[in-house]
Amino acid sequence: MPTILAATAASWGVVMALSPILQIRSMRLHRSSHAVSIGYLCVLLTGFLLWLAYGVSIHNPALVVANSISIIVSCATIGVALHYRGQPGTAGT
Repeated sequence: MPTILAATAASWGVVMALSPILQIRSMRLHRSSHAVSIGYLCVLLTGFLLWLAYGVSIHNPALVVANSISIIVSCATIGVALHYRGQPGTAGT
């Protein structure tokens, strides 16, 4: 049973890591990032970096994989949000 739980948790960690892609999709669709908190995303990114470092230190592939994906997707989400903040005609976003 613990092996099934570990596999399920690791798989769900990857799904969670990819979930900000939904936010990227929404920003691109609306051509705006006004509803997105970049500060919040930066706090999450810091947490993912810390969990990655921990995962590396204990040689835990589940933590390393999920948090590596989270870091990549978080950076992309922040990049898209900043891109739409710099668009002409999107003042205050």
